[in-house]
Amino acid sequence: MNAKYINTIRWKFIWAFILSILSGAALLTAVYQLVNSSLYVSPETKPSPYTTALKWIINHIGSAPLLFAAGVVSFLIFFFLFTRKIISYLEEITAGIQKMTKVGEPHRIEVRTTDELGVLAENINIMSERLEHSLMEERTAVQSKNELITGVSHDLRTPLTSVLGFLEYIEQDRCRDEMEMRYYVDIAYQKTQVLRKLIDDLFEYTRVNSGGPPLVLERLDLKAFVRQLVEEAVPDLDMADMACTIKDHTREALWILAAPYELVRAYENLIANAIRYGREGKKLEVSFEREGDQAVVRISNFGEMIAETDLPHIFERFYRAERSRSQHTGGSGLGLAIAKGIIDRHQGSITAQSDMYRTDFVTRFPVAED
Repeated sequence: MNAKYINTIRWKFIWAFILSILSGAALLTAVYQLVNSSLYVSPETKPSPYTTALKWIINHIGSAPLLFAAGVVSFLIFFFLFTRKIISYLEEITAGIQKMTKVGEPHRIEVRTTDELGVLAENINIMSERLEHSLMEERTAVQSKNELITGVSHDLRTPLTSVLGFLEYIEQDRCRDEMEMRYYVDIAYQKTQVLRKLIDDLFEYTRVNSGGPPLVLERLDLKAFVRQLVEEAVPDLDMADMACTIKDHTREALWILAAPYELVRAYENLIANAIRYGREGKKLEVSFEREGDQAVVRISNFGEMIAETDLPHIFERFYRAERSRSQHTGGSGLGLAIAKGIIDRHQGSITAQSDMYRTDFVTRFPVAED
């Protein structure tokens, strides 16, 4: 609690002290006048028992001690009444702070005033909301870490077990001839390539999603950039027996601000994903257009439809639409997550749409005007 709030509380108590004195003095004055009027009795009138008792008290105790005692009592009563709300509010604020610090749970305090105490209560509520947000982030981080460990363990164990099995078979001289040994060595080599790809993707995913250094942005013609990546993917298209069609719905260049060496990984993953899942459709389609101030690139394949239940999760790490988690068709399960992380860092967006005819991955970036 800073000096501003302490001064506010101090002045509230000083003001309550002054009001208590003034109220007590006014009450004593009224009582004094009432007593004097009641003590005045004409000679013809017989004094009442109340008047007789009051005269006896004044004559034997004195009016000064009596007024002093009445003044102290009235001051304490008025001071309690004037400070009761302040003390109650301070106790409520203190209890809320203790609950947040000791129990570690969010707590909201009712804002009853518009002065500094009300501002203090509102600040505590804001702090409580931030605490709740931090706790949720911490729980999410722990869950995310556990899921990451589980996914990595599962995907590393499968190829590693195969490699160890084939190497153990060779090490125990169980091969019938050199040809069989070479066959097993080749399988082990392919599994180690899968392991290396998974580890590379894992490091890339961690680097992208941990923030990393700031991007060094430059003006980039998105159309020319993606066209070049499609040309570089021609060998993979040929191996998959697929053709590529490019549709340009705008004549102008689509200039954006981007870090080319970062963005290339995102589109390589999207193109590779389209080739992997579009073999049956025999075609890859890339289209360019401009929607308002957005540069839009659509990468489409015509293979098997992505189930509606899978669409919200395909950009999550280690998520694969096929339940078998096959390394051959499903990759590492990190490609789309890496692509989304890179595109998000460029202030862009990526969405997926799929029906029985085609599957589209649509990326959007703000256009960099001249």
